[in-house]
Amino acid sequence: MSLSSPPPILSVRPSRALVDEAFEVLVENLAPVSPFTLRSLHHSEDGDDWEAYGHYFSDHSGRVSVSEDLSFGGTYSGMEPMGLIWSMRPVPGSRTGLRLRKKDVTTPMLITVSLYNGHEDFRGNSPLVSMVTERWYMGPGIQRIEISDEELRGGLFVPPGPGPFPGILDLWGGGGGLLEYRSALLASRGYVCLALEYFKTGQMKSTDMSFEYFEKAYRVLKDHPQVIPDRVGIISLCLGTIVTLSLVAESSDITPSCVVCISNIISKPPGKTLSGEFNKIRVDENNHQIWRDVGLALLKEPSMKVDVAKINCPLMLVNGCDDQNWCSVETADDTMDAAGKGHLLTRLDYPDTGHLIEPPFSPHCVAGNFMVYSSNEKVIQRYGGKTKPHSDAQDDSWRKILSFLRRHLYCSHRARM
Repeated sequence: MSLSSPPPILSVRPSRALVDEAFEVLVENLAPVSPFTLRSLHHSEDGDDWEAYGHYFSDHSGRVSVSEDLSFGGTYSGMEPMGLIWSMRPVPGSRTGLRLRKKDVTTPMLITVSLYNGHEDFRGNSPLVSMVTERWYMGPGIQRIEISDEELRGGLFVPPGPGPFPGILDLWGGGGGLLEYRSALLASRGYVCLALEYFKTGQMKSTDMSFEYFEKAYRVLKDHPQVIPDRVGIISLCLGTIVTLSLVAESSDITPSCVVCISNIISKPPGKTLSGEFNKIRVDENNHQIWRDVGLALLKEPSMKVDVAKINCPLMLVNGCDDQNWCSVETADDTMDAAGKGHLLTRLDYPDTGHLIEPPFSPHCVAGNFMVYSSNEKVIQRYGGKTKPHSDAQDDSWRKILSFLRRHLYCSHRARM
């Protein structure tokens, strides 16, 4: 590039947005038909660096548009407007088993987008230009209320405005702890959301699955002055789906208007039964644990099956066909149809998609650290999936989840069946 050439101009629009919103990355004032690399970099709250990058050629006018141009290599290829986000991975030399998750949702994810000359290794070079973009889970005006007492632990998110709003109870999986980012994002879409912690990380016990705890959480949400009491839904993932479906089938105090189960487990809380099947765990070539066969063994136990005939609200099941952590697709097969409740079921099965189906553009975690509560042993579980189709599934399923929630919590007042 000539010394007299104007400096490149890099823009990311919008520079501040919710995490499920796309952005446009544009670079101008480049040398025509020349190789450049665009890189994104994020320093996580756990102290790890994550990156994505694509190799581009400027056009005849000296311009690169990530939304319109092809990446010829990097962490993604082809025309991928959000490839700089969804293809993020830990930088070389990082710790193993990492998963990128936002802990403090009151602050944004800061992502630095930089431009480098050429397609060679860029890490030792200075960027030609950089800018920082903010990615938020929690939109403007959302109120976060911490719930922490002897009876209940969670985070309540209330949208701005006069209300009242539909409510959503948000349950996560076997990793434990309080995870708020999905609730914050749903509140940003117009729902009062309660992210519920029901055991600490690595400390799950069967006693934590008592119905009373979840019934109290459901009542707290339903009785909140900003919640429409007969417009309450539940969204859950993995272990949370065990809790959800058992509650909806068995508890007369929990009567949601609709339910979304991601990577579903249609089973009663397994308790000691689960650890009794740990001999079914396999390991792959990287010594990552595959738990699918544990679930398949539990499916053979009639006493573990939820009576889905008692489920009387619309149910959406979202599953990855390459889930290596749980047999979610097999669990869902014909269950509702056999019980005469097929008309209530919406089912989304995604090829080459793994266990952890997150909000759009979340980096794909093919294998992650996990604390086995029964032995207090830290392992790496294989979750499965291929990065590009998994990312596409996250985007598609999130749009359909929002549509499903809007239809059953905002647009219709459904009589229970």
